[in-house]
Amino acid sequence: MYGMLYESVQHYIQKEYGMEMWKKICQIIDCKHNSFKTHQIYPDKMMPDFAAALSACSGESFDFCMNFFGKCFVRFFTNFGYDKMIRSTGRYFCDFLQSIDNIHLQMRFTYPKMKSPSMQLTNMDDKGAVILYRSGRTGMSKYLIGQMTEVAKEFYNLDMTAYVLESQNDICGGTAGPIKLSEGPMTVIVKYRLDFDNRDYMAKRVNVVAHPSQMKMPSVDLNVFLELFPFTIVLNHDMKITLAGEKIIETWILHNPGVNPKSFIGSHILDLFKCRRPKDTKIEWETILQMRTVLFEFELIRTGHNRAAYDAALNFDYDTFDDASLNEAQAMAVASAKEFSVEHVKDDEAAAATKDEIDPATGQRRPSVGLRSILLKGQMFYIKDVDSLIFLCSPLIENLDELHGIGLYLNDLNPHGLSRELVMAGWQHCSKLEIMFEKEEQRSDELEKSLELADSWKRQGDELLYSMIPRPIAERMRKSEEHVCQSFEEVSVIFIEVLNVYDSGSNNIQDAMQAVTTLNKVFSALDEEIISPFVYKVETVGMVYMAVSGAPDVNPLHAEHACDLALRVMKKVKAHALPGVAIRVGINSGPVVAGVVGQKVPRYCLFGDTVNTASRMESSSDPWKIQLSNYTATKVRKIGYKLELRGLVKVKGKGEMETFWLLEGPE
Repeated sequence: MYGMLYESVQHYIQKEYGMEMWKKICQIIDCKHNSFKTHQIYPDKMMPDFAAALSACSGESFDFCMNFFGKCFVRFFTNFGYDKMIRSTGRYFCDFLQSIDNIHLQMRFTYPKMKSPSMQLTNMDDKGAVILYRSGRTGMSKYLIGQMTEVAKEFYNLDMTAYVLESQNDICGGTAGPIKLSEGPMTVIVKYRLDFDNRDYMAKRVNVVAHPSQMKMPSVDLNVFLELFPFTIVLNHDMKITLAGEKIIETWILHNPGVNPKSFIGSHILDLFKCRRPKDTKIEWETILQMRTVLFEFELIRTGHNRAAYDAALNFDYDTFDDASLNEAQAMAVASAKEFSVEHVKDDEAAAATKDEIDPATGQRRPSVGLRSILLKGQMFYIKDVDSLIFLCSPLIENLDELHGIGLYLNDLNPHGLSRELVMAGWQHCSKLEIMFEKEEQRSDELEKSLELADSWKRQGDELLYSMIPRPIAERMRKSEEHVCQSFEEVSVIFIEVLNVYDSGSNNIQDAMQAVTTLNKVFSALDEEIISPFVYKVETVGMVYMAVSGAPDVNPLHAEHACDLALRVMKKVKAHALPGVAIRVGINSGPVVAGVVGQKVPRYCLFGDTVNTASRMESSSDPWKIQLSNYTATKVRKIGYKLELRGLVKVKGKGEMETFWLLEGPE
């Protein structure tokens, strides 16, 4: 079933019984769907399962719940505008009952996989009507009663009561389906009696008086009729073909080569055609008389895949064939078949000469593709003058490709009506769809490229952001967390200053540009030695490069990693051999507070006396020297770093401090 049916169930259970009831029902039947998509297919068994669960939770009977679901569907589909379709079927409720199959037929364009039931109006009187319901689904008979009741009430202002007269293969509340005693699919057949006020319809139907001009009209000449309508079949009381239009016979011969053309007339219609719609309908005189408003679909039974029959058609002696007993339509059809055999004999010889006819996998002859099966759609009319039923039909063709596929041409179609126009419109529609599809493909490619470009920009933006702000801090800011300030019990702060790069007293622009180039080389070399997450670059101010170990990622070995960085950058800058350029380094360890400061170009900054002391260690250091505070020196000496006592150094704002030179790392 399509999701629209289950959408109506979900909507009205929640509306009438509440959300908690719906959740409980879904839990009972183990339904994993939070919502249903209108055009998606879902299992048929869910409908009776929902009804059984609602019955268990609410205390109502199963039949009541299925009836309720049917009413809900009628209320629900008005949101899609289908109520206008029902109102337009006729003035009376019986008009709607006669048009149900036609409505389902038209809905196949929107819902191509719809397995609609077949409903036949078998009897009418002043007090109501009798309908015959056929379906491949079980447990839906009460659902249909709910639909009929709601349609009668909402669209025709009628109070209707329905009950079942006869039932076959219908299982109420079951999901396993009827027990199959044969290989073929079982059909559920239910006969309903619908009680409603039908006096207006019956009065209109019985009291129709023919116009005097119609009473004087001559009898129908079937030869003229068949000439006007080439796709027509005339049936007698035994449902045997007595006459047929030229194009019907011609098409039958093309699709059944090797069969005697004279055998068409006098055959039972089901010997030559398969009834596609309405399904499981008995093709009998009395039955068809009651279905004059129903659209029938008959598929031509063909032997086009029968190689022997095809060869017989090509070898048929049309020149000596006695066509004296054929009517004009049959004679023209035989002539067309003769032309067909002449045109295709050469193609047949060429096909027989090819090796592709033998399937190498099976060693057997492949079946010929041949012509596609033709589908005829139309209505059955009773003509009193000849006491016959006339199937007035036309081929069901969507576009030019399908027209050629069944062996017809535009001139073969009825000159009146819209058959030719619909085929051409279908072909033009397909062309427009192809153009639209190509445009959508182009837009899809452009969108894919735009998404790739957007991803690239996002990665570049993230890289730029993470170069300014640590990743953990940036992620917290993206989540709109206000507390972006954090304290650290102990970190090691490193300051590195580049010396002798620029003479502040010089006004030469080239000297300034040279200083910027040199400074960029040194800072780039320092950036290469930053190993995340052990050491994080904080900022550069003027000639000074600042880094920290132990923040924003806590690192118990912060002092060792800070000293390792200092030793590496010393070696790397010396290797560049920049003339006159030197660096000096200062390191101190202790507690700090870190956080993001500012909204325009935000920066991750460190605050505390530890930072000030580290800056003093750098400013009081010597070129190509690494000066450590006493606390940092004590931490790294224990693990083997080679240090040299510098002594007491007068530090601004601190007085005299004992410092050490860092010489080498541990062996």
